[in-house]
Amino acid sequence: MTTMTDTSNAVRFREFKMPDVGEGLTEAEILKWFVQPGDTVTDGQVVCEVETAKAAVELPIPFDGVVHELRFPEGTTVDVGQVIIAVDVAPGSGDDAPVAAEPAPEPVAEPAEPAEPAEPKGRTPVLVGYGVAESSTKRRARKGTEAAPAAASAAIQGEMNGHGTGAAVAEARPLAKPPVRKLAKDLGIDLATVTPTGDGGVITREDVHAAATPAPAPAAPVQTEAPAPVAAPAPVAAGARETRIPVKGVRKAIAQAMVGSAFTAPHVTEFVTVDVTRTMKLVAELKEDKDMAGVRVNPLLIIAKALLVAIKRNPEVNAAWDEANQEIVQKHYVNLGIAAATPRGLIVPNIKDAHDQTLPQLAASLGELVSTAREGKTSPAAMAGGTVTITNVGVFGVDTGTPILNPGESAILAVGAIKLQPWVHKGKVKPRQVTTLALSFDHRLVDGELGSKVLADVAAILEQPKRLITWG
Repeated sequence: MTTMTDTSNAVRFREFKMPDVGEGLTEAEILKWFVQPGDTVTDGQVVCEVETAKAAVELPIPFDGVVHELRFPEGTTVDVGQVIIAVDVAPGSGDDAPVAAEPAPEPVAEPAEPAEPAEPKGRTPVLVGYGVAESSTKRRARKGTEAAPAAASAAIQGEMNGHGTGAAVAEARPLAKPPVRKLAKDLGIDLATVTPTGDGGVITREDVHAAATPAPAPAAPVQTEAPAPVAAPAPVAAGARETRIPVKGVRKAIAQAMVGSAFTAPHVTEFVTVDVTRTMKLVAELKEDKDMAGVRVNPLLIIAKALLVAIKRNPEVNAAWDEANQEIVQKHYVNLGIAAATPRGLIVPNIKDAHDQTLPQLAASLGELVSTAREGKTSPAAMAGGTVTITNVGVFGVDTGTPILNPGESAILAVGAIKLQPWVHKGKVKPRQVTTLALSFDHRLVDGELGSKVLADVAAILEQPKRLITWG
């Protein structure tokens, strides 16, 4: 390895690695760079947008400086932990040579003496990518410096992972993922004042929102530019009979999840056709209700509430199959997933603890979920931890379908188009608002009786919405 002898150069260039912006994701595609070499950046500024297997995410950089180099062009898929951008944190203080010309440079905070043999140590997982193996090199302390070895080690490790600078690490940087840092910046929250609740003292989005609740928190600023467009297929040559489109990003994740679900969980799908005329009347009345002012009221809201009540009456359906431990995991909460079609593909964000929400709260959550998905701003965290899902295929004019379970969930409800049809009502054939529901469930943990009860309860509520009160 090349040893740097110029102390100023050793800490001049900082490298930012592709972080794991989701839960265990291994790669992401760079959709768009918002900066170019020579641009000045500040701590928390968004420098690029990447698409993971779950969503498009904006990445803020955790330090100030001038962009020195973009390591990958737009459209490149990069592994988590690879350096994507180098920043000059002390512009004008030396030549333009990078810290090291090796494929995997190791930032050096101080002059080094010849290495002495030492037992190799493994890589340490960190918040942004992975740190390199701990150095086996012994370094001289700078003249006049009496910092403890532990503090020096912390400074070097922080420098490797983009936290703090080699010159000063007097204060520990709060642990938070890049999207959480951006949220805190948008809301004007100092992360140093936030109490972390995540594993290992990591600050979560919920922690930031909780810190912002004492005073009305300003909404995240609306981007003035449209979301990065989905890469279009290459122009088809005249007379071409086929076009090949790379499978990556959200589409790749969908394919893997659906194949895994279809060939792991034994699916059973049941159907019921129901008269929802009274539900449609209730929707019309709620739209005029002052308590529902400012939120969107539609049939999906009542259907979602009906499913939550059905789960409350049949809690065994809200579970997951743990193959490794050969256990059925009963969930005492409902994170209600809503399948959403976006330009990048199908995503399933979920409403956390939907079972605890009132009807106005559920309406607000649905509205926020849908608008965020349409803007392409759904975070990976919003798509994690779902327990049951609703897919509204009726918006496409389809009567029903046989939905595939979202991995890790036990049931998914498909809602067909609501149409005016002839229906026997009170002994006479009348035109009524009718729809077809389809419930797919994992037959390993949901038997036919339980699945039928859940579907029948949802249908009964939609036929007589007053059951939301008598059963709820």
